Amino acid sequence: MLYRQSVVIPETVRQVLDGPALGHFVTTNADGSPQVTCVWVGLDGDELVVGSLGVWQKIKNITRDPRVAISFETDVRNEIGLIHHLVVYGTARVEPGGGPQLLQRLAHTYLGPDVAFPPMPNPPPGFVIRVTPNRFAGVGPWQSSGSGER
Repeated sequence: MLYRQSVVIPETVRQVLDGPALGHFVTTNADGSPQVTCVWVGLDGDELVVGSLGVWQKIKNITRDPRVAISFETDVRNEIGLIHHLVVYGTARVEPGGGPQLLQRLAHTYLGPDVAFPPMPNPPPGFVIRVTPNRFAGVGPWQSSGSGER
């Protein structure tokens, strides 16, 4: 299968991804239906990263079909009142291990600076999902990044 090349993440997109907006992570089930999970999302260089402690459906789906989309809603409105939202389309891969460490790092953004996460002793090694962005869409300043699609 051929997938689009990665694109540079604009600063306006980085600002959303560095904030506390939950990601609506979309993968495709084996029967072609969509599967959506709310996730914490961070950045590692030019990739989006998501932690997982188990082999949940999104892990199974990515292993079979790496095409994903992640949407985010911000708390900013444009001049006509529409809420800015960002959609990242990309290609994902699953790396074994590192899930608890990534979730701990992201917990500081999503839960607070003094939170210990996951809330269990000796969590499983889990997984890190890495998403290489192919294009950006939605309503917001990233529209000028050339994606042109809503």
